[in-house]
Amino acid sequence: MDVSERIASVFTADRPRPELAEHLAVFEPLIGSWSLVVQNFSEDGTVHTTDGEWHFGWALDGRALTDVWISPARASRTDADGEWGMSLRFYDPQLRAFRSTWLGPGRGWVIPFVGRPTEDGFALEGDANGVRLRWIFSELTTDSFSWRAEETPPGAEEPFVRQRFYARRETGASTTLSG
Repeated sequence: MDVSERIASVFTADRPRPELAEHLAVFEPLIGSWSLVVQNFSEDGTVHTTDGEWHFGWALDGRALTDVWISPARASRTDADGEWGMSLRFYDPQLRAFRSTWLGPGRGWVIPFVGRPTEDGFALEGDANGVRLRWIFSELTTDSFSWRAEETPPGAEEPFVRQRFYARRETGASTTLSG
């Protein structure tokens, strides 16, 4: 077994740990692979639309959920450019909420969030350089969900929607990262 296979085998998990399953159940609809329509919004009102892919699975002995986000999608790239990122989320019993960290190596981003379930998904809240961030997963079904990134700069009262994703489950995709 090479090092990539070893890392994958110890990092991924088939399911959440039984004692955490109730807390991690909010993430269950996300497990699997998704095709995305990605909309990036500029302050001047310009909208740039591209595609993407997002892969979710259980990790760290079933104690966490991990995901890898890629845009544009690998299949539609004409060059090596694009954005890749990863999040790791886990339940913190002292907070009675989720801790989540987004890692975006292309831009040098490490953004910690605290997340809680909402009526139709969950929301993550954090801060980056004084800008309040809110990332919202909503309209979760077995085959689709929506995601949006809101930013509230210092002194602003209303958030600005920076990004929106519309996700569709990839057909025939495994529902675990390890299988």
